[in-house]
Amino acid sequence: MFEALPKHKKPTGGPNKTTEPGSGGNGPGGWLRRVVERLATNFGSDLLISLGLAVALPAILRWGGDVAEWSGPGQFYTVIGTTFAVAFGSYILRKIEDYPGARAGAYVLPSFIVTYLILLAIFVFLRLEYNRFLLPTSFALAVLWAYIAQKLRQAGGVNYAIVPGGEVRNLPNVRNVSWANLDKPVLNGDGFAGVVADLKVEKSEEWQRFLTDQAVAGTPVYDARQIAEALTGRVSIRHLSENTLGSINPNRIYTQVRFFGDWIAALLALIILIAPLAVIALIIRATSPGPALFVQPRVGFRGRTFQIYKFRSMVVPSDKFDNEREQAKTRNDDGRITKIGKFMRRARIDELPQILNILRGEMSWIGPRPEAVPLSKWYENKLPFYRYRHIVRPGITGWAQVNQGHVVEDDQVLDKLHYDFYYIKNYSPWLDIMIVFRTVVTVVNGLGAK
Repeated sequence: MFEALPKHKKPTGGPNKTTEPGSGGNGPGGWLRRVVERLATNFGSDLLISLGLAVALPAILRWGGDVAEWSGPGQFYTVIGTTFAVAFGSYILRKIEDYPGARAGAYVLPSFIVTYLILLAIFVFLRLEYNRFLLPTSFALAVLWAYIAQKLRQAGGVNYAIVPGGEVRNLPNVRNVSWANLDKPVLNGDGFAGVVADLKVEKSEEWQRFLTDQAVAGTPVYDARQIAEALTGRVSIRHLSENTLGSINPNRIYTQVRFFGDWIAALLALIILIAPLAVIALIIRATSPGPALFVQPRVGFRGRTFQIYKFRSMVVPSDKFDNEREQAKTRNDDGRITKIGKFMRRARIDELPQILNILRGEMSWIGPRPEAVPLSKWYENKLPFYRYRHIVRPGITGWAQVNQGHVVEDDQVLDKLHYDFYYIKNYSPWLDIMIVFRTVVTVVNGLGAK
Protein backbone atom coordinates (compact mmCIF):
# COMPACT_ATOMS: atom_id res chain seq x y z
CA MET A 1 0.00 0.00 0.00
CA PHE A 2 2.75 2.42 0.96
CA GLU A 3 5.46 3.78 -1.28
CA ALA A 4 9.10 2.92 -1.50
CA LEU A 5 11.14 6.01 -0.98
CA PRO A 6 11.38 7.92 -4.27
CA LYS A 7 14.88 9.32 -4.56
CA HIS A 8 13.83 12.78 -5.69
CA LYS A 9 12.01 13.20 -2.37
CA LYS A 10 15.16 12.91 -0.29
CA PRO A 11 16.03 15.80 2.00
CA THR A 12 18.29 18.46 0.63
CA GLY A 13 19.04 20.57 3.65
CA GLY A 14 17.61 22.18 6.74
CA PRO A 15 18.51 21.89 10.39
CA ASN A 16 18.43 18.66 12.33
CA LYS A 17 15.52 19.51 14.54
CA THR A 18 11.82 19.02 15.08
CA THR A 19 9.93 21.69 13.24
CA GLU A 20 6.41 22.77 12.38
CA PRO A 21 6.35 23.28 8.61
CA GLY A 22 3.95 25.30 6.57
CA SER A 23 4.56 28.55 8.44
CA GLY A 24 6.90 30.39 6.10
CA GLY A 25 6.91 31.83 2.63
CA ASN A 26 3.61 33.75 2.94
CA GLY A 27 5.04 37.26 2.67
CA PRO A 28 5.30 39.42 -0.44
CA GLY A 29 6.92 37.44 -3.21
CA GLY A 30 6.60 34.17 -1.29
CA TRP A 31 4.30 32.66 -3.91
CA LEU A 32 6.80 33.54 -6.66
CA ARG A 33 9.64 31.92 -4.75
CA ARG A 34 7.59 28.75 -4.28
CA VAL A 35 6.73 28.65 -7.99
CA VAL A 36 10.40 29.01 -8.98
CA GLU A 37 11.42 26.33 -6.44
CA ARG A 38 8.84 23.94 -7.86
CA LEU A 39 10.00 24.63 -11.43
CA ALA A 40 13.58 23.86 -10.37
CA THR A 41 12.50 20.72 -8.51
CA ASN A 42 10.45 19.19 -11.35
CA PHE A 43 12.87 17.62 -13.83
CA GLY A 44 10.74 18.38 -16.88
CA SER A 45 10.39 22.10 -16.18
CA ASP A 46 14.01 22.29 -15.00
CA LEU A 47 15.18 20.78 -18.30
CA LEU A 48 13.02 23.13 -20.36
CA ILE A 49 14.47 26.17 -18.57
CA SER A 50 17.99 24.79 -19.02
CA LEU A 51 17.45 24.22 -22.75
CA GLY A 52 15.92 27.67 -23.12
CA LEU A 53 18.85 29.38 -21.40
CA ALA A 54 21.71 27.22 -22.67
CA VAL A 55 20.56 26.50 -26.25
CA ALA A 56 17.78 28.78 -27.46
CA LEU A 57 18.94 32.04 -25.82
CA PRO A 58 22.53 32.09 -27.16
CA ALA A 59 21.30 30.95 -30.59
CA ILE A 60 18.79 33.81 -30.72
CA LEU A 61 21.40 36.31 -29.52
CA ARG A 62 23.87 35.09 -32.13
CA TRP A 63 21.64 34.70 -35.19
CA GLY A 64 18.38 36.49 -34.33
CA GLY A 65 15.77 36.08 -37.03
CA ASP A 66 18.20 35.36 -39.86
CA VAL A 67 16.91 32.06 -41.30
CA ALA A 68 20.01 31.62 -43.46
CA GLU A 69 22.24 31.73 -40.39
CA TRP A 70 20.12 29.17 -38.54
CA SER A 71 20.12 26.74 -41.49
CA GLY A 72 23.90 26.46 -41.86
CA PRO A 73 25.40 23.00 -41.10
CA GLY A 74 27.63 24.33 -38.29
CA GLN A 75 24.70 26.04 -36.59
CA PHE A 76 22.40 23.05 -37.03
CA TYR A 77 24.89 20.52 -35.65
CA THR A 78 25.72 22.81 -32.73
CA VAL A 79 22.08 23.35 -31.74
CA ILE A 80 21.30 19.62 -31.94
CA GLY A 81 24.52 18.67 -30.14
CA THR A 82 24.17 21.17 -27.30
CA THR A 83 20.56 20.09 -26.82
CA PHE A 84 21.69 16.53 -26.19
CA ALA A 85 24.63 17.71 -24.03
CA VAL A 86 22.35 19.81 -21.82
CA ALA A 87 19.73 17.07 -21.55
CA PHE A 88 22.21 14.30 -20.81
CA GLY A 89 24.18 16.45 -18.35
CA SER A 90 20.98 17.36 -16.50
CA TYR A 91 19.93 13.71 -16.42
CA ILE A 92 23.32 12.57 -15.06
CA LEU A 93 23.18 15.28 -12.39
CA ARG A 94 19.68 14.29 -11.28
CA LYS A 95 20.65 10.63 -11.12
CA ILE A 96 23.72 11.43 -9.03
CA GLU A 97 21.67 13.66 -6.73
CA ASP A 98 19.61 10.60 -5.82
CA TYR A 99 22.40 9.42 -3.54
CA PRO A 100 23.43 10.68 -0.09
CA GLY A 101 25.99 13.45 0.07
CA ALA A 102 25.41 14.63 -3.50
CA ARG A 103 23.55 17.88 -2.84
CA ALA A 104 26.50 20.20 -2.30
CA GLY A 105 26.82 21.31 -5.93
CA ALA A 106 30.15 19.51 -6.37
CA TYR A 107 28.82 17.42 -9.25
CA VAL A 108 27.35 20.16 -11.43
CA LEU A 109 30.55 21.10 -13.22
CA PRO A 110 31.85 17.51 -13.70
CA SER A 111 28.47 16.35 -15.08
CA PHE A 112 28.42 18.96 -17.83
CA ILE A 113 32.16 18.75 -18.50
CA VAL A 114 31.65 15.06 -19.33
CA THR A 115 28.74 15.63 -21.72
CA TYR A 116 30.26 18.64 -23.49
CA LEU A 117 33.63 16.90 -23.88
CA ILE A 118 31.82 13.94 -25.44
CA LEU A 119 30.04 16.35 -27.79
CA LEU A 120 33.32 18.09 -28.69
CA ALA A 121 34.98 14.71 -29.31
CA ILE A 122 32.13 13.75 -31.67
CA PHE A 123 32.52 17.02 -33.59
CA VAL A 124 36.28 16.55 -33.91
CA PHE A 125 36.20 12.83 -34.69
CA LEU A 126 33.47 13.11 -37.33
CA ARG A 127 34.88 16.42 -38.59
CA LEU A 128 31.56 18.18 -38.20
CA GLU A 129 31.28 21.94 -38.31
CA TYR A 130 30.24 23.62 -35.06
CA ASN A 131 29.73 27.17 -33.89
CA ARG A 132 32.57 28.35 -31.63
CA PHE A 133 30.35 30.94 -29.97
CA LEU A 134 27.38 28.77 -29.13
CA LEU A 135 29.29 25.77 -27.74
CA PRO A 136 31.19 27.48 -24.87
CA THR A 137 28.31 29.88 -24.20
CA SER A 138 25.88 26.98 -23.95
CA PHE A 139 28.19 25.17 -21.54
CA ALA A 140 28.57 28.22 -19.29
CA LEU A 141 24.82 28.92 -19.17
CA ALA A 142 23.96 25.24 -18.56
CA VAL A 143 26.33 25.11 -15.59
CA LEU A 144 25.09 28.44 -14.25
CA TRP A 145 21.43 27.38 -14.31
CA ALA A 146 22.25 23.97 -12.82
CA TYR A 147 23.90 25.68 -9.83
CA ILE A 148 20.95 28.06 -9.43
CA ALA A 149 18.38 25.26 -9.75
CA GLN A 150 20.19 23.13 -7.19
CA LYS A 151 20.28 26.02 -4.71
CA LEU A 152 16.56 26.56 -5.26
CA ARG A 153 15.87 22.87 -4.63
CA GLN A 154 17.79 23.11 -1.38
CA ALA A 155 16.28 26.40 -0.23
CA GLY A 156 13.07 25.13 1.30
CA GLY A 157 14.55 22.17 3.12
CA VAL A 158 12.52 19.02 3.65
CA ASN A 159 10.30 18.09 6.59
CA TYR A 160 9.01 14.66 7.60
CA ALA A 161 6.40 13.72 10.18
CA ILE A 162 7.24 10.74 12.40
CA VAL A 163 4.61 8.27 13.60
CA PRO A 164 5.66 6.94 17.03
CA GLY A 165 6.62 3.32 17.59
CA GLY A 166 9.37 0.94 16.55
CA GLU A 167 12.72 2.06 15.15
CA VAL A 168 11.75 5.64 14.35
CA ARG A 169 13.25 6.87 17.61
CA ASN A 170 16.74 7.13 16.03
CA LEU A 171 15.65 9.08 12.97
CA PRO A 172 16.12 12.56 14.50
CA ASN A 173 19.84 11.71 14.78
CA VAL A 174 20.10 11.67 10.99
CA ARG A 175 21.58 14.94 9.79
CA ASN A 176 20.31 17.47 7.23
CA VAL A 177 16.58 16.92 7.65
CA SER A 178 13.85 18.35 9.83
CA TRP A 179 11.52 16.05 11.77
CA ALA A 180 8.17 16.52 13.49
CA ASN A 181 7.22 13.88 16.06
CA LEU A 182 3.45 13.26 15.99
CA ASP A 183 1.76 12.62 19.33
CA LYS A 184 -1.67 12.07 17.77
CA PRO A 185 -2.90 10.93 14.34
CA VAL A 186 -3.30 14.44 12.93
CA LEU A 187 -1.06 16.12 10.34
CA ASN A 188 -1.07 19.87 10.85
CA GLY A 189 0.16 22.00 7.97
CA ASP A 190 0.98 21.20 4.35
CA GLY A 191 4.77 21.55 4.39
CA PHE A 192 5.56 17.87 4.93
CA ALA A 193 7.38 15.85 2.27
CA GLY A 194 5.96 12.68 3.77
CA VAL A 195 5.09 10.62 6.83
CA VAL A 196 7.60 8.15 8.26
CA ALA A 197 6.62 5.07 10.28
CA ASP A 198 8.06 1.71 11.22
CA LEU A 199 5.69 -0.33 9.06
CA LYS A 200 6.81 -3.62 10.60
CA VAL A 201 5.44 -2.67 14.01
CA GLU A 202 1.78 -3.33 14.78
CA LYS A 203 -0.14 -0.09 15.30
CA SER A 204 -3.49 0.82 16.78
CA GLU A 205 -6.49 1.09 14.51
CA GLU A 206 -6.37 4.86 14.93
CA TRP A 207 -2.80 5.09 13.59
CA GLN A 208 -3.48 2.54 10.83
CA ARG A 209 -6.44 4.61 9.67
CA PHE A 210 -4.26 7.74 9.76
CA LEU A 211 -1.53 6.17 7.59
CA THR A 212 -4.12 4.86 5.14
CA ASP A 213 -5.83 8.25 4.91
CA GLN A 214 -2.49 9.98 4.24
CA ALA A 215 -1.59 7.51 1.49
CA VAL A 216 -5.03 7.90 -0.13
CA ALA A 217 -4.74 11.69 0.08
CA GLY A 218 -1.45 11.55 -1.83
CA THR A 219 0.95 12.13 1.07
CA PRO A 220 3.91 9.74 0.72
CA VAL A 221 4.20 7.22 3.58
CA TYR A 222 7.70 5.81 4.05
CA ASP A 223 9.12 2.97 6.09
CA ALA A 224 11.70 4.10 8.66
CA ARG A 225 14.36 1.73 7.34
CA GLN A 226 13.99 2.98 3.77
CA ILE A 227 14.37 6.61 4.68
CA ALA A 228 17.30 5.95 7.03
CA GLU A 229 19.05 4.10 4.21
CA ALA A 230 18.42 6.92 1.74
CA LEU A 231 19.74 9.55 4.17
CA THR A 232 22.88 7.73 5.36
CA GLY A 233 23.98 5.78 2.29
CA ARG A 234 24.19 2.59 4.34
CA VAL A 235 22.18 -0.65 4.44
CA SER A 236 22.14 -2.43 7.78
CA ILE A 237 21.33 -6.15 7.89
CA ARG A 238 21.02 -8.14 11.09
CA HIS A 239 19.06 -11.18 9.90
CA LEU A 240 18.66 -12.51 6.38
CA SER A 241 14.86 -12.42 6.70
CA GLU A 242 15.09 -8.69 7.44
CA ASN A 243 17.27 -7.72 4.51
CA THR A 244 16.19 -4.64 2.58
CA LEU A 245 18.22 -5.44 -0.50
CA GLY A 246 15.18 -6.40 -2.59
CA SER A 247 16.63 -8.74 -5.19
CA ILE A 248 19.51 -10.54 -3.53
CA ASN A 249 21.54 -10.37 -6.79
CA PRO A 250 22.69 -7.15 -8.49
CA ASN A 251 21.60 -6.23 -12.00
CA ARG A 252 23.07 -8.93 -14.27
CA ILE A 253 22.84 -6.94 -17.51
CA TYR A 254 24.69 -3.98 -16.04
CA THR A 255 27.24 -6.37 -14.51
CA GLN A 256 28.02 -7.83 -17.94
CA VAL A 257 28.10 -4.45 -19.70
CA ARG A 258 30.36 -2.95 -17.05
CA PHE A 259 32.70 -5.96 -17.14
CA PHE A 260 33.28 -5.31 -20.84
CA GLY A 261 33.66 -1.56 -20.25
CA ASP A 262 36.09 -2.15 -17.38
CA TRP A 263 38.26 -4.37 -19.59
CA ILE A 264 38.39 -1.84 -22.47
CA ALA A 265 39.16 1.03 -20.08
CA ALA A 266 41.89 -1.01 -18.36
CA LEU A 267 43.50 -1.90 -21.70
CA LEU A 268 43.54 1.75 -22.79
CA ALA A 269 44.87 2.84 -19.39
CA LEU A 270 47.70 0.29 -19.56
CA ILE A 271 48.70 1.47 -23.04
CA ILE A 272 48.70 5.12 -21.93
CA LEU A 273 50.37 4.58 -18.55
CA ILE A 274 52.93 1.88 -19.38
CA ALA A 275 55.86 4.35 -19.45
CA PRO A 276 54.92 6.21 -16.21
CA LEU A 277 54.35 2.85 -14.47
CA ALA A 278 57.84 1.72 -15.48
CA VAL A 279 59.35 4.94 -14.12
CA ILE A 280 57.51 4.52 -10.80
CA ALA A 281 58.78 0.94 -10.55
CA LEU A 282 62.37 2.11 -11.07
CA ILE A 283 61.96 4.81 -8.39
CA ILE A 284 60.67 2.24 -5.88
CA ARG A 285 63.61 -0.08 -6.57
CA ALA A 286 66.06 2.82 -6.26
CA THR A 287 64.71 4.19 -2.96
CA SER A 288 64.32 0.98 -0.92
CA PRO A 289 65.52 -2.62 -1.22
CA GLY A 290 62.99 -5.11 -2.51
CA PRO A 291 60.73 -5.69 -5.53
CA ALA A 292 58.73 -2.89 -7.16
CA LEU A 293 55.47 -4.82 -6.95
CA PHE A 294 53.69 -6.07 -3.85
CA VAL A 295 51.73 -9.26 -4.51
CA GLN A 296 49.28 -10.57 -1.92
CA PRO A 297 46.41 -13.09 -1.86
CA ARG A 298 43.04 -11.35 -1.55
CA VAL A 299 39.46 -12.62 -1.40
CA GLY A 300 37.45 -11.43 -4.38
CA PHE A 301 34.47 -12.16 -6.62
CA ARG A 302 32.33 -15.05 -5.32
CA GLY A 303 34.80 -15.66 -2.49
CA ARG A 304 37.63 -16.75 -4.79
CA THR A 305 41.21 -16.01 -3.80
CA PHE A 306 43.38 -14.11 -6.27
CA GLN A 307 46.75 -12.37 -6.30
CA ILE A 308 46.44 -8.58 -6.12
CA TYR A 309 49.15 -6.35 -7.61
CA LYS A 310 50.22 -3.08 -6.00
CA PHE A 311 53.29 -0.92 -6.06
CA ARG A 312 55.28 -1.75 -2.92
CA SER A 313 54.96 1.05 -0.38
CA MET A 314 56.42 -0.74 2.67
CA VAL A 315 59.85 -2.01 3.63
CA VAL A 316 60.72 -5.71 3.27
CA PRO A 317 60.97 -7.96 5.10
CA SER A 318 58.12 -6.78 7.33
CA ASP A 319 57.84 -8.98 10.46
CA LYS A 320 56.76 -6.43 13.03
CA PHE A 321 53.65 -8.37 14.12
CA ASP A 322 53.28 -11.88 15.48
CA ASN A 323 50.25 -13.10 13.49
CA GLU A 324 49.03 -12.82 9.90
CA ARG A 325 45.91 -10.80 10.73
CA GLU A 326 47.84 -8.05 12.52
CA GLN A 327 50.49 -8.17 9.81
CA ALA A 328 47.83 -7.55 7.13
CA LYS A 329 46.48 -4.41 8.81
CA THR A 330 47.77 -0.96 7.88
CA ARG A 331 47.60 1.59 10.68
CA ASN A 332 47.89 5.36 11.01
CA ASP A 333 51.54 6.45 10.65
CA ASP A 334 52.60 2.84 10.05
CA GLY A 335 56.37 2.69 10.48
CA ARG A 336 56.71 0.12 7.70
CA ILE A 337 55.70 2.66 5.03
CA THR A 338 58.57 4.10 2.99
CA LYS A 339 58.95 7.79 2.19
CA ILE A 340 57.93 7.33 -1.44
CA GLY A 341 55.24 4.94 -0.22
CA LYS A 342 53.54 7.70 1.79
CA PHE A 343 53.16 9.80 -1.33
CA MET A 344 51.95 6.86 -3.44
CA ARG A 345 49.34 5.91 -0.84
CA ARG A 346 48.08 9.46 -0.51
CA ALA A 347 47.73 9.83 -4.31
CA ARG A 348 46.54 6.20 -4.70
CA ILE A 349 49.34 5.58 -7.18
CA ASP A 350 50.14 2.29 -5.43
CA GLU A 351 46.80 0.92 -6.70
CA LEU A 352 47.58 1.40 -10.42
CA PRO A 353 49.05 -2.09 -11.03
CA GLN A 354 45.56 -3.44 -10.30
CA ILE A 355 44.85 -2.57 -13.92
CA LEU A 356 46.34 -6.02 -14.50
CA ASN A 357 43.78 -7.55 -12.12
CA ILE A 358 41.00 -5.87 -14.11
CA LEU A 359 42.37 -7.28 -17.36
CA ARG A 360 42.46 -10.73 -15.73
CA GLY A 361 38.77 -10.39 -14.80
CA GLU A 362 39.50 -10.48 -11.06
CA MET A 363 38.63 -6.88 -10.25
CA SER A 364 36.65 -3.88 -11.44
CA TRP A 365 37.41 -0.17 -11.35
CA ILE A 366 34.60 0.28 -8.79
CA GLY A 367 33.44 -2.09 -6.07
CA PRO A 368 34.11 -3.19 -2.47
CA ARG A 369 37.83 -3.30 -1.68
CA PRO A 370 39.22 -6.86 -1.58
CA GLU A 371 40.63 -7.82 1.83
CA ALA A 372 43.71 -9.89 2.60
CA VAL A 373 42.88 -13.54 3.24
CA PRO A 374 43.63 -13.49 7.02
CA LEU A 375 41.52 -10.34 7.51
CA SER A 376 38.67 -11.69 5.38
CA LYS A 377 38.54 -14.93 7.39
CA TRP A 378 38.56 -12.96 10.64
CA TYR A 379 35.78 -10.63 9.52
CA GLU A 380 33.68 -13.56 8.28
CA ASN A 381 33.81 -15.06 11.76
CA LYS A 382 33.04 -11.76 13.50
CA LEU A 383 30.59 -9.96 11.19
CA PRO A 384 27.29 -11.37 9.92
CA PHE A 385 26.82 -11.48 6.14
CA TYR A 386 30.39 -10.32 5.48
CA ARG A 387 30.63 -12.71 2.53
CA TYR A 388 27.74 -10.97 0.78
CA ARG A 389 30.15 -8.25 -0.38
CA HIS A 390 31.75 -10.87 -2.66
CA ILE A 391 28.64 -10.95 -4.87
CA VAL A 392 30.21 -8.25 -7.08
CA ARG A 393 33.80 -7.89 -8.27
CA PRO A 394 36.05 -5.95 -5.89
CA GLY A 395 37.20 -2.55 -7.05
CA ILE A 396 40.11 -0.15 -6.96
CA THR A 397 37.73 2.44 -5.51
CA GLY A 398 34.23 2.16 -4.06
CA TRP A 399 31.32 3.65 -2.13
CA ALA A 400 32.82 2.76 1.26
CA GLN A 401 36.20 4.24 0.30
CA VAL A 402 34.81 7.65 -0.73
CA ASN A 403 32.58 7.80 2.36
CA GLN A 404 34.77 6.30 5.05
CA GLY A 405 38.31 5.74 3.83
CA HIS A 406 40.64 3.00 5.07
CA VAL A 407 39.54 1.11 8.21
CA VAL A 408 40.72 -1.97 10.09
CA GLU A 409 38.91 -2.19 13.44
CA ASP A 410 35.90 -4.48 13.77
CA ASP A 411 33.32 -1.76 14.45
CA GLN A 412 34.64 0.33 11.55
CA VAL A 413 34.54 -2.67 9.24
CA LEU A 414 30.89 -3.22 10.16
CA ASP A 415 30.16 0.36 9.08
CA LYS A 416 32.14 -0.27 5.90
CA LEU A 417 30.06 -3.39 5.30
CA HIS A 418 26.87 -1.32 5.50
CA TYR A 419 28.26 0.99 2.80
CA ASP A 420 29.13 -2.03 0.66
CA PHE A 421 25.58 -3.34 1.01
CA TYR A 422 24.21 0.04 -0.03
CA TYR A 423 26.42 -0.04 -3.13
CA ILE A 424 25.25 -3.53 -4.07
CA LYS A 425 21.60 -2.62 -3.59
CA ASN A 426 21.91 0.58 -5.64
CA TYR A 427 24.31 -0.94 -8.19
CA SER A 428 23.96 1.31 -11.24
CA PRO A 429 25.96 3.48 -13.66
CA TRP A 430 24.76 6.62 -11.88
CA LEU A 431 26.19 5.57 -8.53
CA ASP A 432 29.40 4.55 -10.28
CA ILE A 433 29.67 7.98 -11.94
CA MET A 434 29.21 9.63 -8.56
CA ILE A 435 31.93 7.42 -7.04
CA VAL A 436 34.30 8.40 -9.86
CA PHE A 437 33.71 12.11 -9.16
CA ARG A 438 34.18 11.65 -5.43
CA THR A 439 37.28 9.51 -5.97
CA VAL A 440 38.92 12.40 -7.81
CA VAL A 441 38.21 14.66 -4.82
CA THR A 442 39.48 11.95 -2.45
CA VAL A 443 42.74 11.61 -4.36
CA VAL A 444 43.24 15.37 -4.32
CA ASN A 445 42.70 15.79 -0.57
CA GLY A 446 44.15 12.45 0.51
CA LEU A 447 41.07 11.43 2.54
CA GLY A 448 41.28 7.99 4.13
CA ALA A 449 44.85 7.21 3.05
CA LYS A 450 46.93 5.07 5.39
